[in-house]
Amino acid sequence: MGSILSVHLAVPMPNSAKAVGVTGILKRPVEGPVQVRAPGPKTVGLGSGLVGDQIFDVEHHGGDDQAVYAYAREDYDWWERELGRTLPGGVFGDNLTTVGVDVNGALLGERWRIGATLVLQVTFARIPCATFQLVMAEPHWIKRFTREARPGAYLRVVEPGEVRAGDEVTVVHRPAHGVTVAEGFRAWTLEPELLPRLLESDAPERLKEKVRRRLGR
Repeated sequence: MGSILSVHLAVPMPNSAKAVGVTGILKRPVEGPVQVRAPGPKTVGLGSGLVGDQIFDVEHHGGDDQAVYAYAREDYDWWERELGRTLPGGVFGDNLTTVGVDVNGALLGERWRIGATLVLQVTFARIPCATFQLVMAEPHWIKRFTREARPGAYLRVVEPGEVRAGDEVTVVHRPAHGVTVAEGFRAWTLEPELLPRLLESDAPERLKEKVRRRLGR
């Protein structure tokens, strides 16, 4: 059983990488409980699933299938060793930094109960973008991040509730298809021969439509 190490909300900053001109990718830790609810559709909904969080590039981020972003402290620690710099939770844009949770090994469609009432469902991996490259300021960051396949997971809200640092994370459902966050990420990025596996998984239907187009189906 794992837990939530920290919870983060956006700190808006200028963004020269995209036309929208501002980003909420950098996030700060917050002390008290944060309410989490389904934000609604991308572009016309509330953006983030966390009340008080902000999403500005609503075309590419947020919405029900990307309501919450989780990243494992263990993967942050790995990147710290690789990059030789300190990486506090939230610097990758994660709302939740976990400990003791195999985020990249989670199955698409897996459900987590967090604390007393909140239930989240794993949807897919985070895909790195130009904004991520800008804020990290590491040479060839997108390629490097992609190659290592430690993307972290997006989640949708199944049952609303609240989250705070220290909440336990319990896996309450694991589907039978076996497709993990990391495998889905590799399929979408560097290993397209794995794409048919996504059609067998519990990936969001919108994503499956994109996969079918890429496969010419």
